[in-house]
Amino acid sequence: MSPFETLRVTRRTAMTAAAALASLVGAGALVADPGFADSKKGPAEVPVEELMKPSDLPDVGMGPADAKVTVVEYGSMTCGHCMNFATKVFPEFKKAYIDTGKVRFIFRGFALNNLDAAAQMLARCAGGDKTFPMVETLYAKQADWAFTQGNPVPKLFDIAKQAGFTQESFDKCLTDQKLLDQITASRTYASDKFGVNSTPTFFINGKRLQEVPTVENFAKVIDPLLK
Repeated sequence: MSPFETLRVTRRTAMTAAAALASLVGAGALVADPGFADSKKGPAEVPVEELMKPSDLPDVGMGPADAKVTVVEYGSMTCGHCMNFATKVFPEFKKAYIDTGKVRFIFRGFALNNLDAAAQMLARCAGGDKTFPMVETLYAKQADWAFTQGNPVPKLFDIAKQAGFTQESFDKCLTDQKLLDQITASRTYASDKFGVNSTPTFFINGKRLQEVPTVENFAKVIDPLLK
């Protein structure tokens, strides 16, 4: 491929994907909520049966399905606190609890804005065992795409290519209305049913983690459940 052909592909990708992101905004799917992080905390505990009820959007998880403890995280891809947990706390948590088979960990996206929703769509479209690594990569490179000046699409496309996306599959993902509806519905359900009103929010066997999500604070709740 010549440099001129590469330029045309890059520009076409950016234009098509940018249009897709613009359509999210135009549809009013989700809007940024500046005061969201200051919302009051939800209930201290929710019914496990309701929390674990299957939905149209399959869970993204790791660890044994029959583990004594299940941790559910509701996280935003554009949330700085979520990024901090994913990059600085989760690796140690995974080593101590998931890799040892003690905990089943489930990540559920809670989109706070349209760019957030787009990132979640890409993680979902990665598919199968690529979804969680895509989430981890998006967090690790959050500063590059979530808070960059100008159009975030080229940065998102660069990340997506690492997961095997082509221009066509990238554009197709960002225009998948059914997937967007599922992501939006998941946020609404978590907010209405479980009182999720900030990110990240963690439930441990249905009990909400009330403290800062450090390995030590998780241990205070999880270790007694493992005895």
